[in-house]
Amino acid sequence: MSTLSNQNNPSPEVTLEARVSNSTWDRVLDRIEAKVSTHSFNTWFRPTSFLAEDHASISVRVPNEWFSQWLEINYSGLIQEVLRDVGRPGLRVLFRPDVSVAAKPVPPAGPSQPTKKLNPKYTFGSFVVSSCNQFAHAASIAVAEQPSRAYNPLFIYGGVGLGKTHLMQAIGNRIAEQPGMVMAYVSSETFMNELINAIRFERSHEFKERFRNVDVLLIDDIQFLAGKERTQEEFFYTFNALYDAQKQIVITSDTPPREIPRLEARLRSRFEWGLIADIQPPDLETKVAILHKKAESDSTPVSDDVALFIASNCGSNIRELEGALTKVVAYASMSGREASLELAKETLHDFLPSGSPAATVDSIMKLVANYYNLPVADLKSRNNSPQVSFPRQIAMFLCKQHTNCSLPEIGRRFGGKHHSTVIHAIQKIERKRSVEKDFDKLLQNFTQSV
Repeated sequence: MSTLSNQNNPSPEVTLEARVSNSTWDRVLDRIEAKVSTHSFNTWFRPTSFLAEDHASISVRVPNEWFSQWLEINYSGLIQEVLRDVGRPGLRVLFRPDVSVAAKPVPPAGPSQPTKKLNPKYTFGSFVVSSCNQFAHAASIAVAEQPSRAYNPLFIYGGVGLGKTHLMQAIGNRIAEQPGMVMAYVSSETFMNELINAIRFERSHEFKERFRNVDVLLIDDIQFLAGKERTQEEFFYTFNALYDAQKQIVITSDTPPREIPRLEARLRSRFEWGLIADIQPPDLETKVAILHKKAESDSTPVSDDVALFIASNCGSNIRELEGALTKVVAYASMSGREASLELAKETLHDFLPSGSPAATVDSIMKLVANYYNLPVADLKSRNNSPQVSFPRQIAMFLCKQHTNCSLPEIGRRFGGKHHSTVIHAIQKIERKRSVEKDFDKLLQNFTQSV
């Protein structure tokens, strides 16, 4: 940007005002802190310091040359926006790399391997297996038993709270039992933050050594790399190095590779080299089994009617499901009462949706399929004939209206349809009901049945 430049020698006229407190840069920092994340502010703005200012420019000290380039490329627009807010539009910002001292700032020493601590409770034994996750579970066990020999990479995807992280950490816990195996478990955000600090403190070689000299790399929530070009580039080379060395890579995401926005094509293709396994939302029986498993692990068994009540009224997010159970058990313990169905209804009055039990995608599919005399499987199929696609669009519309499922989740429940397909269905049904009274009445009848 033309208003930002990088010069090594400040002009002689910008000297006296360096001692002025509450400078324009201080006011800029105050406003930027409210506009960016805490991590971004601490990484890129807190290390800066005001040097000097005149009518046309302001000089700001930064740790090094690369630091100034990053600020210019990524934050010049924001800085100019804030300068307008503080009454100094068009002021040139001159970033001055700190060359006055030989010593460079040193980040705190980290572990020899960038490994997040695995949760010991996340094991294959504590994972409830059903038709919605059976394939992903079997693939995970195969990878844990024979890293890099079964499926490499293993890409697991599914909605929030469906067990992706549980399976990934179960792989990690199983591999940790094997002597001599070097493993790294990180989130994509941690990977990016470590890369930023490595570049900032000129430790890129150490960063590469840490991530490329492992036997197993487990990286969670890869979708957060979307749009981060420099991080994607580094992960691309890390992936290649590990894959070529026949090291195991396990990745999780909330969507399949082809649906991750702004993901480089070369990364997408590599994610598809191995096995892609999805986890679908649990059905009612699976949710009940999950609750019983959770209760048993906490030594607080619950009755079938309490588990069924919670499962029927909670969505597909397993963490929310277990949270509801924990609340019931805790309330029963504190009040000295039995964890009965009556107590569950009382305890979860504000936690669960009001009224009758919440509708589910399965119940809506069954309702619409029965009305149109279709098998439920047709609604999940790739059959796009009008006799099938129209009832499917109605069912998608009703799912959006009467469940808490996101558009991508609704698409997945209908046989892996893209969320844009769901959007098209909703818009089509909305238009049709607005011009056809009989059709609008049909939808009202469906809603009453739901």
